[in-house]
Amino acid sequence: MSEDMEVDDYSKGSSLPLAQFNARAVKSVEGWIIIVTNVHEEATEEDVNDFFSEFGEIRNLHLNLDRRTGYVKGYILIEYETSEEAYKAIQGARGTELLGQTLNADFCFVQPPPASKQRGSGRRGRSRSPDARSP
Repeated sequence: MSEDMEVDDYSKGSSLPLAQFNARAVKSVEGWIIIVTNVHEEATEEDVNDFFSEFGEIRNLHLNLDRRTGYVKGYILIEYETSEEAYKAIQGARGTELLGQTLNADFCFVQPPPASKQRGSGRRGRSRSPDARSP
């Protein structure tokens, strides 16, 4: 991961958790993107824009449509200018109903939490392949 990538680290003294599973949100090239899942297939851009604009200014909104049916595939991507707006939208959308379906939301791009330190080469308990065995 490059050194110049902007990472929002709320774990240092702030009460805001970031993504699920202790991962840290990472800014995309242009802004902070969230993914919202379990979106009703008949949701329109206007429905989504009205719901999510109360959390901040939406820079970009992408509704992925099914080619065959023309309906929403079930997820949307929303870009906000700041991580605070994106975080408010995530908290506001989780567990909320839109057109009768309960939404789930999280940051789209995350940096996984640091891996726990393991001793050894990581090959513990594995057998060697037959070609690597000496005759």
